[in-house]
Amino acid sequence: MSYIPNTDADRESMLKACKAGCVEELFCDVPQPLKNPQVDIPQALCEMDLARELRSLSGSNKPVSKKPSFLGAGAYNHYIPSVVKHIVSRSEFYTAYTPYQPEISQGILQAIYEYQTMICRLTGMDAANASMYDASTAMAEAALLSSSYTKKKEVVVSSTVNPFYRRVLSTYASGAGLKLREAPFERGTTDLSAAKEMISENTACVIVQQPNFFGCLEEVFDLSKAVHDKGALFVACADPISLAVLNSPSEYGADIVVGEGQPLGNPLNFGGPYLGIFAVKKQYLRYMPGRVVGKTQDSSGKPGYVLTLQTREQHIRREKATSNICSNEALCALAACVYMSSKGDSGLLEVAQACIKNAEDLKRRISSVKGFSLAFDRPAFKEFVIKTPKPARDINELLSEKGITGGLALEDLYPGLKDHMLFCVTEMNTEEELEMLTSALKNA
Repeated sequence: MSYIPNTDADRESMLKACKAGCVEELFCDVPQPLKNPQVDIPQALCEMDLARELRSLSGSNKPVSKKPSFLGAGAYNHYIPSVVKHIVSRSEFYTAYTPYQPEISQGILQAIYEYQTMICRLTGMDAANASMYDASTAMAEAALLSSSYTKKKEVVVSSTVNPFYRRVLSTYASGAGLKLREAPFERGTTDLSAAKEMISENTACVIVQQPNFFGCLEEVFDLSKAVHDKGALFVACADPISLAVLNSPSEYGADIVVGEGQPLGNPLNFGGPYLGIFAVKKQYLRYMPGRVVGKTQDSSGKPGYVLTLQTREQHIRREKATSNICSNEALCALAACVYMSSKGDSGLLEVAQACIKNAEDLKRRISSVKGFSLAFDRPAFKEFVIKTPKPARDINELLSEKGITGGLALEDLYPGLKDHMLFCVTEMNTEEELEMLTSALKNA
């Protein structure tokens, strides 16, 4: 293949270094049935026919704009003002990938700086970064930071934390030699007695989600004190929209705040790219992964922005790096920045209040349907768990036939919650949609 620059001599040299006799030996661990699969590729199409085919395929998707959705569990359908797409679509932003040269990257550096500032205002933390992939990787990085800072190797995580986040945390922990301990839940929130017993002198951090995966509000103040009494760090995984109405993590003593930034102006996008929020108290700043942009003055006294801290292996010695997360999530951070700017304090409050109102309304409606009941009698934000009279998957199939995306069946994630569904509502769900779901459940 002429476009591959390696000569026969190059290949022989590389194979010798790998101690392989031929190229095939490099793939000896791949099962034979998986090698050289026969792919049935259709004949080539002209551009017009190809466009028609792609339109037909895309028509099979059921976007939330055309099908009422009550599915959340980490990805949320919030309204995105048109100004967000307009600004992030400007070429000077979507082509500004990595701001390595500050003298020509002032725009994107300022955008990241403004984003960091807004996250600090939301969370009450002293510093925030950019470039975390999503909430799961941000949470895992928080565990690594805690271990690095405290020199301890145990992490206590509540079982009410998003199960998908905990899977990523487990992967990170296995490579870092961290021992994970999962605190059980009781009536929809962390069992405080059990969690406190798990915290020891070897605990690096305790991780709790607020609101938790079930949508319930945790007793964070009491737990925070117990964590700090043992010399561990308290990590809060927060929904940024909820911070418009709930106590900020700093108020209940969180040392590190992580979360999913997708609700802040980023569409669902079939699962990504998303945005990991990561903020800390000042004393943990130099242990924080990712990029931190700072504001300064140039030689003329004009404002300037620079990468104040860039503690990745690309910039410093690998053994000194705090993280090897590389891809820049600045475009998603910019969307969050524009969203928060356009909404303002009062706008975020209105969104949060609408979520609470709709959630309470739907709770009441579903609980009135024979056979359905509220699983946990706890205050909630925009998600809640319903006990169903038949398998949740069967109910979701019936709802889908009615043109509705139902809640999340919890049995696979929590075996003890058989016939339970996690429903989510945001400001996007209308009263007509709530009534449509209630009627469908009655027929189910």
